[in-house]
Amino acid sequence: MMSLAIHLSDRNITEGTGGPFGAAIFERHEDEVMGSYCTLVSIGMNRVVTLGNSTLHGETVAIQLAQRRVGTYTLRIDEDGGRSFELFTSCEPCAMCLGATLWSGVTRIVCGATKDDAQSIGFDEGPVFEESYKHLEKAGINVTRNVLRAEAAKVLQRYGCGCGPIYNGCK
Repeated sequence: MMSLAIHLSDRNITEGTGGPFGAAIFERHEDEVMGSYCTLVSIGMNRVVTLGNSTLHGETVAIQLAQRRVGTYTLRIDEDGGRSFELFTSCEPCAMCLGATLWSGVTRIVCGATKDDAQSIGFDEGPVFEESYKHLEKAGINVTRNVLRAEAAKVLQRYGCGCGPIYNGCK
């Protein structure tokens, strides 16, 4: 699942369609026969520069498409645990995407590269702190970080070598 998010971020660079960030939302199913498994609900890639919209980050695009597909403004649609949605993102979210994650209704976020990896090539991820992740957990969102970090960071480094603009740069 993380491999898909990383692939999307890499493909976005290769195709020249956006920045080095990709995301995917999966629905987790629990079945007595098949056990636990996930199905893909939506994907999102960073489209900030190509579509001229600063809010079109990989996570927000994936969230918008998932909510549209499910037909509701929140992915927390069954409090009894019957349906749950998980966000896999190629990099830890910026401040905006962290807020979108909180309000999206996902029950889990899984991150690849780190804020430091993104900032090392010049992106400004905004005010994101360890307390931000604790806040997500208090809100019932399971947080997993550093999944396939080396692979995800390699995509960021490739982008940072001149593949595209650092549109919200801190350098």
